[in-house]
Amino acid sequence: MKFTKKYEEYMQGDREKGLPLVGLKKLKKMLKACRREIEAHENRIQEEREIGESSDSLEIVENKCNNNCSGHCPVCDGTFFPSLLQEMSAVVGCFNERAKKLLELHLASGFKKYVLWIVNKSHRNHGSLIQEGKNLVTYAIINSVAMRKILKKYDKMHHSTQGQAFKAKAQSLHIEILQSPWLCELMAFYINLRNSKVNNKAPMELFGDCSLTLEDNKPTLSCCLFELLWVDINLTCSICLDMVFDAVSLSCGHIFCYMCCCSAASVTIVDGLKVAALKEKCPLCRRQGVYRGAVHLDELNILLRESCPDEWEKRHQVERLERMRQVKEHWQLQYRAFVGI
Repeated sequence: MKFTKKYEEYMQGDREKGLPLVGLKKLKKMLKACRREIEAHENRIQEEREIGESSDSLEIVENKCNNNCSGHCPVCDGTFFPSLLQEMSAVVGCFNERAKKLLELHLASGFKKYVLWIVNKSHRNHGSLIQEGKNLVTYAIINSVAMRKILKKYDKMHHSTQGQAFKAKAQSLHIEILQSPWLCELMAFYINLRNSKVNNKAPMELFGDCSLTLEDNKPTLSCCLFELLWVDINLTCSICLDMVFDAVSLSCGHIFCYMCCCSAASVTIVDGLKVAALKEKCPLCRRQGVYRGAVHLDELNILLRESCPDEWEKRHQVERLERMRQVKEHWQLQYRAFVGI
């Protein structure tokens, strides 16, 4: 079965729920319209060859045809990319909002949890939470596959790299769904609830499974969506080269230890990443302004704590001493500044 048909069948249920999706059929029609435009140019060249136009005129028409879609295509740039950008923004926005609500419901405690569970009647048991988490992970990955396939088709049709350039632009605008920290959180959330020995419904057709693998002390969070896409998230901090501890995800999607992030952003743990300067760059992709939008990955921290208790406790003791040292230095500086020493 072709992906477009499989995608349309799967997303039919989400369309009925009012969830946004990538309109593959509509986008393909736009590309076909562009193809017809290219063929029209080729036909005009053939006609001019037959009637014996001058070589200069023929060369101009040929260059126009060859360059029409090699760089920027007026047919596609005016409709295809704006439409895809709007759909991607809607999908990522919907996914992030639903993921936040689901994780907030699971992580809430005390009176807040009581209120949330009353409001969310459909998510009052762990089985429904697991199912909703699986639905959201599948929704994210299958839409990501759809976006990649339509951009690949664009580049193939136009013999260009504009699709890849658009993908890079989407990443810079934080609308690349696989870049979302909430995808990592949902995968960890699913494993946490699955390991709680709660009876659950059978997996959906397209959903493979989520797993945490530990090979050579290098943890990896993985998820498979049928045979369409494997998502592997490396949980080794690129700064300390150890398993991430108190993990945070920057706006660019890269995951680090919280203290490593503070060090890279030239801030203390007392001040936090919210006060990081906009000029500070991600240690991996060198993108600026990624620290203020950092997200604490609470579900991932729970998963790693339960899966690697010895390593987690060891790191906890080391980080606890370092945090106490930084806090002590911070207040000593504050005291000296106050008394004028």
